[in-house]
Amino acid sequence: MLRLLSIEYHKLINNKASKVLIIIYFALLSLISLLATIKFDIGPIKFHLAELGIFNFPYIWHFNTFVAALLKFFLLLVIVSMVANEYSNKTIKQNLIDGLSKKEFILSKFYTVVALSFISTVFVFLVSLILGLIYSSYTEISIIFSDLEFLIAFFVKLLGFFSFGLFLGMLIKRSAFAVATMIVLFLIEFFSYLFVSGYNRGTDMADNIYQFLPFKSMWNLIDEPGSRLSAVKEVAAQVGEDLSYDYSVHWYEIAIVLSWTALFIFLSYRLLKKRDL
Repeated sequence: MLRLLSIEYHKLINNKASKVLIIIYFALLSLISLLATIKFDIGPIKFHLAELGIFNFPYIWHFNTFVAALLKFFLLLVIVSMVANEYSNKTIKQNLIDGLSKKEFILSKFYTVVALSFISTVFVFLVSLILGLIYSSYTEISIIFSDLEFLIAFFVKLLGFFSFGLFLGMLIKRSAFAVATMIVLFLIEFFSYLFVSGYNRGTDMADNIYQFLPFKSMWNLIDEPGSRLSAVKEVAAQVGEDLSYDYSVHWYEIAIVLSWTALFIFLSYRLLKKRDL
């Protein structure tokens, strides 16, 4: 595994575009901390985002993983271009000539996906821990390290998303077209979900069906955290809205995304195995 990771590391480190995208991604993750500085003081209206409790333990694990997951598109570009460059630069053929099997080639890409997902998760953990220790009103050990399942969900979400990108990169062999295809597939799933949910209003039919599709299953891993804030709940209660939702990370949601991940990697291998290079 280390040998395969080392091969991919040198490819990434020597690719200027990939380095820039990775730096931008982790820089944006770091900018989550700037949310604590957002203040509005306009006459009697005083708004300080940190005082709303978004950096309180254990809520911070939910909030930061949700926000960080929105930035995953930058690493998707790295994954897709990583595969596309293999074809355009003909390094895939050279790797196979040099003794790398097709299985090892796919595994090297998958290990890179796992590594980037893991490093992202550790990074978000450290940023969240530091912010929480600075701003949280609750610093008991038992509270700090509760709700860490959101980090597991974040890791699985990235793993599934990047594996999807890896598969499309293998299928289409052009990074721009692969990314465009993913966007089109997302829009198809999103608008068809809106149609089905609108047509069957008052039922859970759409959610019951779409929870098994790629994008919806990944989204379900980390529910939006905004309605969980006490300030939001108070405002909702005043207008007669009940925001009592289940925000938990469920094992079956993780299982669905991991199943898609396994399928994407398997299909990537089958494509490469059958393709004449």
